Amino acid sequence: MTEDRTTTAPAHPERDGHRPASVGGCPESHAHPPARPDRKAGSDRVHHWPLDDFEALDFDPFLADRLRDARAVRIRLPFGEGDAWLMSRYAHVKAATTDPRFSRSELVGRTVTASSPHAIASQQASLNYADPPRLNNMRRVVARAFTGKAMQRLRPLAQATVDGLLDAMERSGKPADLVEHLHGPFPLAVVSDLLGMPAALRADMVSWANIAMTPGLAPKASTDALATVRETIVKLLALRRAEPADDLAGVLVAAADAGEITEPEAISLATAILVSGTHAVRNNSANMIYALLTHPEHLARLRAEPELIPQAVDELLRFIPHRSGVGLPRIATQDVEIAGVTIRAGEAVYSSYLAANRDPEVFPDPHTLDFDRGPIAHMAFGNGPHHCVGSMLARMESELMLKTLLDRYPNLALAVPADTLTWQPGALIRGPVTLPVTW
Repeated sequence: MTEDRTTTAPAHPERDGHRPASVGGCPESHAHPPARPDRKAGSDRVHHWPLDDFEALDFDPFLADRLRDARAVRIRLPFGEGDAWLMSRYAHVKAATTDPRFSRSELVGRTVTASSPHAIASQQASLNYADPPRLNNMRRVVARAFTGKAMQRLRPLAQATVDGLLDAMERSGKPADLVEHLHGPFPLAVVSDLLGMPAALRADMVSWANIAMTPGLAPKASTDALATVRETIVKLLALRRAEPADDLAGVLVAAADAGEITEPEAISLATAILVSGTHAVRNNSANMIYALLTHPEHLARLRAEPELIPQAVDELLRFIPHRSGVGLPRIATQDVEIAGVTIRAGEAVYSSYLAANRDPEVFPDPHTLDFDRGPIAHMAFGNGPHHCVGSMLARMESELMLKTLLDRYPNLALAVPADTLTWQPGALIRGPVTLPVTW
């Protein structure tokens, strides 16, 4: 195989324009550009994907280029060893993430090319490294805390938290940083309430979660931060054993004690929910507000038609390029013909939900934010057996934050020019460092 170092920074209309322009439209047609001719087996190039930092809503040109390919390609990421296959098109991603011949459990003990050092150093027993039927058992345990009824009980508490945070922001005066006053503390408060984490254990958790999810700048610090979060979870589960309660920590402890899951699985499940539930929602919700504040016509429509908020949140989830790189791969347990290639047993396969969400064969004008798409089967929360168990909670948080901001602040606006904002470098989940606003 030859190596290709020229495909990581192709020209792209979104990079040549301005950040706000990335929402309004794209000159690309509704169909895929002409596909590159298939290459014979054994002649596949390895595309180096360095995971460059991109700002605002710029879509990674590497992924835009991959959507022009007719087939899966080989990639090499910054961490780990070797190379892997990448699925980019919606149909290919859907097929790969539901095919039982691709296994997450086969990752354990292996070092593959990866976006993050965590995928190499933290192969703990968890949802991420399980396959059905074991995966189904673990999901059933966690789902006890994520029912519709549970979300209804949590919503008034979450609303009170939002109101209190915004009250404090108003007391601090204009302008104010929404990341500091809302997008940072709110997701932590909600997921901590879900877990039953006392205030004493929440100190510095936003900072630890952010460091854990920003391996590009300091991989060791990121890994150490994740270890600190896990130590906090161990303390929480010990506390819940001593003081039983009806919360997610209580559910996990009861399931571990009953033999439904192991203790390491309980720790890993709680750790993953805390880190992703804090960092991902923090950045995704801030990205949503940025998108609306830089496109007042979308904001004005939601003010006029608040009933569109749930539909708008789904479209924002599809549209926002929140992730840098890809998550965890799967390992082929046998030879598989898929996406125009033969994947051999033992080879790693990545699936890009980000690219799938911009596939023009599924989403016409994919680079346009369009609240009239109606119900959309986006993959912002993954697909198949590993679909995010906390998707209902994340939607509720985003809808609540958006609705409350619209209701309270009819004149909400950025307090600085959009092109002066700073975006988190080296982060797995992209988001603004600060979001100064006035009202």
